[in-house]
Amino acid sequence: MRFKVVLEEDEEAGGFVVSCPALPGCYSQGDTAKEALKNIKEAIQACLESLAEDEVKSYITKPSAKVVEVVA
Repeated sequence: MRFKVVLEEDEEAGGFVVSCPALPGCYSQGDTAKEALKNIKEAIQACLESLAEDEVKSYITKPSAKVVEVVA
């Protein structure tokens, strides 16, 4: 998957702040632009995993629902 991110220099604290507008609340930072971009990749992965877990939880609360793993 590809995501657009916003990379900004943090003039007050130094370093860089980066966010992913497609995933509200998904932010990271780094001392360099390269480090910040590496960190946002990890943050995006964590956000997507969290969203997937939340989605599963919303379905397993239904009495008639069950979770089954399939290989695609």
